[in-house]
Amino acid sequence: MKKMDPSDIVVLISGASSGIGKSTAEYLSQLGYRVYGSSRRPQDYPEPEKYTLLAMDVRDSLSVETAVETLIRKEGRIDVLVNNAGYGIGGPVEETAPEMVEAQFNTNFFGLYRVLYRVLKEMRRQGSGLIINISSIGGLIGLPYQGIYSASKFAVEGLTEALYKELYGSGIRITMIEPGDYKTGFTARREIVVADKTRDRLAASRKIIEHDEQSGRHPLEIARLIRKIIHKKRTRLRYPIGAFDQKLSIFLKRILPGSCFERIIMQYYKVSPDQKTNKKA
Repeated sequence: MKKMDPSDIVVLISGASSGIGKSTAEYLSQLGYRVYGSSRRPQDYPEPEKYTLLAMDVRDSLSVETAVETLIRKEGRIDVLVNNAGYGIGGPVEETAPEMVEAQFNTNFFGLYRVLYRVLKEMRRQGSGLIINISSIGGLIGLPYQGIYSASKFAVEGLTEALYKELYGSGIRITMIEPGDYKTGFTARREIVVADKTRDRLAASRKIIEHDEQSGRHPLEIARLIRKIIHKKRTRLRYPIGAFDQKLSIFLKRILPGSCFERIIMQYYKVSPDQKTNKKA
């Protein structure tokens, strides 16, 4: 794919009606790539000028099948899949209903897998392709009051890591992008669990989380990384991206004793025992 002209490369981006997906679809299409985005309700959004927005609900296998077949009938192939659709839940694990957990995984993990499963069949037929799964720094570090979201992204990490080995040498590449905080509509769309037992701690932590997200970088930075990955001859398994301190936290988790690293994270999100004691004092 390194020597291919953008106009010859067919890209499918799930969750392209907002955030990272929309920024990537707009950026790549402006550069001449043949881009197809997806949304559960494309009729609710203005029709894009340079790319096509398909109807696809990643929670529904038939919807995924229909969308991919539509694309294949038109283009005959899929060269790049950006597996991006997802949302977040904020709140204590102990107060999150099992139904909400199932819904989170149905989109963030099983939804990602449904699209990957169908597109991988086409890439096997072609003998080539690139799959980019959008993970998160929360897939590497269990984030307080984002535990269910983190769990869904940890699952994406494990799946991608295994599939990277299985596809090695097949002509099909797979990788992950692990974003830190970026300013998108993700914050406003997060489902919030009403907490009783941990209301004060949740409020303090949520304030930090939302500030970091709304002060984050523009998702165009991720779109530019995706373009670079498309044209690499060899891809790494993981591409962390974000502010320096966020990438540093990933490195620190690798080298610090576990108890030390967890204490740093708890202090940052104001859930450490020391901070609780100081509050009482």
